[in-house]
Amino acid sequence: MLGRNFMIKKEMSRWGGVSSLTLLSVLLLPSQAVQAHGYLNDPPSRAFLCQKGLNKDCGGAQYEPQSVGETFKGFPAGVGGAPLQGPVDGKIASGGIGLFSAMDAQSATRWHKTEIKDRTVKFDWKYTAPHPVTKHEYFITRNGWNPNEPLKRTSFESTPFCAVDGGNVLPVPGTQHECVIPQDKNGSHILLGIWTVGDTDAAFYNVVDVNIIAEAELPGGWSNVGSIAPSTVLIPGDKVKARAFTNAGESAAHTVEISIDNAEEGAPQNWAFKLAEKINKTQTLIKAGIRDEQGNIAPVKGQNNLFAQKDSAVVRYELALDMQEDESASMALSAFAQEYVLDKGRTKMRFAMIANRDMNVEATLFNASNKPVGSVKTLVQGSSNWLEMDVRSEPGTHHMTLVGTTTDGRTTRQDTQPVNVTGEGGAKDYHFVFPEGLATYEAGTRVLHPQTGEVYECKPFPDSGYCKQYLPTANGFEPGVGHHWQTAWNQL
Repeated sequence: MLGRNFMIKKEMSRWGGVSSLTLLSVLLLPSQAVQAHGYLNDPPSRAFLCQKGLNKDCGGAQYEPQSVGETFKGFPAGVGGAPLQGPVDGKIASGGIGLFSAMDAQSATRWHKTEIKDRTVKFDWKYTAPHPVTKHEYFITRNGWNPNEPLKRTSFESTPFCAVDGGNVLPVPGTQHECVIPQDKNGSHILLGIWTVGDTDAAFYNVVDVNIIAEAELPGGWSNVGSIAPSTVLIPGDKVKARAFTNAGESAAHTVEISIDNAEEGAPQNWAFKLAEKINKTQTLIKAGIRDEQGNIAPVKGQNNLFAQKDSAVVRYELALDMQEDESASMALSAFAQEYVLDKGRTKMRFAMIANRDMNVEATLFNASNKPVGSVKTLVQGSSNWLEMDVRSEPGTHHMTLVGTTTDGRTTRQDTQPVNVTGEGGAKDYHFVFPEGLATYEAGTRVLHPQTGEVYECKPFPDSGYCKQYLPTANGFEPGVGHHWQTAWNQL
């Protein structure tokens, strides 16, 4: 209570041109509604995506998404900023609270957009301090709205496309509001969710930036529920299944499967046509194919769309490939040097392999203790390929293991051969090849980074806590690579 009033008084010093009546209204509102807080969790509000890191430069919203958009109830009546008139135009996203003013920035590219693939949306609110609910309402921007100007009343349709009576009782956590986005809404839009509080003058206004890619209902009651997108060459014995799903789970009655009987049927365009034909022959509420100008749906050799009648309850299809092993696929290590000589524990190893299929391969060199001391991954094409690997080890018996998987994923082959490693030792020992064993990193853990070829040791506590903080998309502490790696690691 005191903290919120202090924040408002601080903001008042910036509002020299605002009337005393408006200032009084703003000052009184938080004192009534200070305990009510919440935000749209799904689809996620603009402010919630700030907290999740998908939206940037959000000001205070990233720390308090539950407080964003709190102002007077009453939208879209009046001009805003007073009881029963909602937020002021241009400040709809922030609710007019200065701490969250960054939310009011508006352009076609400013905010992350959530893709809407199904017009039936289940709105889910997170209530951090629930109060009785009068109603929930959901507005959407007009067709032809300008995404590059501040949000105002005229940006939105004048009536909500969905409203849910709250009964002036406390909301039940986890309750969802099932609403259908109008059929004429496509592409970039903004949803405005409003939680109207029952025992104060306040409401919470949450904007949701969306890209609506769900197809509108088609003539004849058909809705697009998926596609058959062929991309993989299949062989005799393989199977393809179009798995149907309703909101309750997989529907066996509307699931269709075919088998590949010969090499010709295995061509992508041919098995797609065969599956579409079988769907049309065995199903009455599902059709596969391409629609013509008259609305007729017929299968083609290539990509086919899947359509469902509402009575089927089918909402989507997934394609599943059951591929047999390619028994003719082969791969092997084929040529090594007589010996590989270490210089202060390091060498570059060049060797050859052969394969009769395109494969993703990984070669790993193990020392006598079965510890990996070098590795390389690559895509090999053609019958013979040469690979190079940086090695850090000691002289002695080693073994090279090569694992290859065909690019279609159906077959894996492996070969292991002994390798003679001689010369001068002295390579720095390590526990893991980064980022293997990430969760176990602690002070003193030594890792070899495959990109730099160097060994790094995790610093003592408290800096050791940074050693295990790594994601491919957040690699600030990655040893030898991240911008802040020296905070966590010492190079040996």
